[in-house]
Amino acid sequence: MQRGKISFGKIQLNVSKTPAESNEPAQDAGGFKKMDKQQMIRQIEDVAEDLESQHLKDVMGISGFGRKAAKVFDISEQIAKARTFAPPVQEQEANEEDEDVIGPLPPAADAGAQQQPDTNTKKETNEKEDQEDDEDENEDDSDEDEETLSRRIPYTHEVQMQHGSRAVLALAGDPSGARIVSGSIDYDMCFWDFAGMDSAMRSFRQLQPCENHPIRGLQYSVTGDMILVISGNAQAKVLDRDGFEKLECCKGDQYISDMTRTKGHVAQLTSGCWHPFNREQFLTAALDGTLRIWQGLRAKEQLQVIKTRAQGGLRTNASACNYNRDATLIAAGCVDGSIQTWDTRKMFVNTTHCVRTAHQKGSEITSIVFSYMGQQLATRSNDETMKLWDLRNFKDPLHTWSNLYSRYDTTDCCFSPDDRMLVTGESLPKGQKEAHLYFYSTQSFEQVQRIPVAESHVIKTLWHPKLNQLFVSCGNGIIKCFYDEQRSIRGAKLCVVKIHRKRQQMEMVGVSQIITPHALPLFRQEKTRSSRKRMEKARLDPVKSKRPDLPITSGQGGRVASSGGTLSSYVIRNLGLSKRVDDDQDPREAILKYAKDAAENPYWIAPAYKQTQPKAIFSEKLPAADTAPAAKKPKTDTDGT
Repeated sequence: MQRGKISFGKIQLNVSKTPAESNEPAQDAGGFKKMDKQQMIRQIEDVAEDLESQHLKDVMGISGFGRKAAKVFDISEQIAKARTFAPPVQEQEANEEDEDVIGPLPPAADAGAQQQPDTNTKKETNEKEDQEDDEDENEDDSDEDEETLSRRIPYTHEVQMQHGSRAVLALAGDPSGARIVSGSIDYDMCFWDFAGMDSAMRSFRQLQPCENHPIRGLQYSVTGDMILVISGNAQAKVLDRDGFEKLECCKGDQYISDMTRTKGHVAQLTSGCWHPFNREQFLTAALDGTLRIWQGLRAKEQLQVIKTRAQGGLRTNASACNYNRDATLIAAGCVDGSIQTWDTRKMFVNTTHCVRTAHQKGSEITSIVFSYMGQQLATRSNDETMKLWDLRNFKDPLHTWSNLYSRYDTTDCCFSPDDRMLVTGESLPKGQKEAHLYFYSTQSFEQVQRIPVAESHVIKTLWHPKLNQLFVSCGNGIIKCFYDEQRSIRGAKLCVVKIHRKRQQMEMVGVSQIITPHALPLFRQEKTRSSRKRMEKARLDPVKSKRPDLPITSGQGGRVASSGGTLSSYVIRNLGLSKRVDDDQDPREAILKYAKDAAENPYWIAPAYKQTQPKAIFSEKLPAADTAPAAKKPKTDTDGT
């Protein structure tokens, strides 16, 4: 069978043709056409084979005969179908094709070309109008964003909790939002349970975990079952949810100069935090110039030691430390105003990032916080500034907020749960009545809101992501909770609706005095006696009269009478000698008692010289020779003459 060649025609610009002429081939392509004789025979044979095979399949109960034969397609039919169902050409495509034409156009296309400048000018004007509209919309969007950000702050209602009378330096919340803990400068640590509190807002437990050391930092673990306590001591502690001690870190040797050789910190702790997802690992920083990583509740020494270095390689102290959200970075803010970070996947020898002039030199960095997304970092310092940093470009801060007076070295800052705002508090300067809480946008860097808190310093700020409530600790021992009736859940809202009920005092029936005297010995009243009789009665009492110990007549109270009153006599009588020795016996008489017996029956010396020297020979007595020199002799009268 010979088939015709498939050829592609030239693509031409049909400008002179009218739409009616251009649609004629499309109309001719559709409709019925004549079929070849061979094609009709092939279709009839296929139908017959299909009927026979289907009948055989029904008889045998099968679905097919092995492999299927390949289908045969007719190219001419496929081309005809493609022409009939081809989509219509749009006018825009035609205009684009016309723009690609180079050279003079035919006369029929001049009218269309004259209309193009008008359309281009219209497009330009429309684009300008769209740009102006976009600018207006951006301004409106920025205003709307500020309004929405201020609406996102939960501060429509507030509740006050009284911790004590001194400044609250530490504040932490349970990850589930069921409890919060607070620590103050007067060594106390309070536990607050929202499910058990009423409108009086009283803590259910108060203790002093570190005795006479102020509580500088508190943080719950990722599971919420343990609390890390950072105090003014060199040893950090880990408590359970109810305040019972689980671990106390060991203290290092303060006489060793190399801090990596010691088992723990040797100076006051400044900061600490838990690992983001390892419930048994935490980080501490101290004034000994080191950061230490601790692992496990039975650890006798630290897991890793990180040294913070100043500009010239000298030691500097870390005042704040923190992990990022995925625990790949450890950041530390130092006393010299520098920010240093280390990669946890590498050795802690060199820093990953180091900004020496992050804050003013000599001013402590009181807080260093990572954002929830992990791309931004916020620092708060005692130089009255707060700075926002981008970890992708860590040389310069994104923005610096100033005039934020800070008096305490634990004043912190925090991100909002959506990372769109940055929150911090200020200490109360002189001449000002109230301290405020400031909210700043992390995108436009403008102040979103300022909330008056109390007539004292604002130290710690906690924005709980699950409760959507703000907890602020103050310098007068007050903890304020800000919440929104619509946006906040649980937390302080559970306590406000509970009415505080006073406890009913139990009535006690007083015991009446029995008037009848000498009715019973128990109720018999003593008669008044004179002072002399009272002294005589007290004299008979050995306790009141302080009577000394009586002479020993027998063994009592650890004293042995049978062997003398002293330890030496007891040892001599019971351990040194087999015979008992009387203390009152004369030793000379005791020796002379055996003189006659020794002369008659010699036992020690006489038998040795019995044969060689039967008769004892003793040396003659010689006059004493004056061996002393003349200068040492005492002078007498005879010497002078």
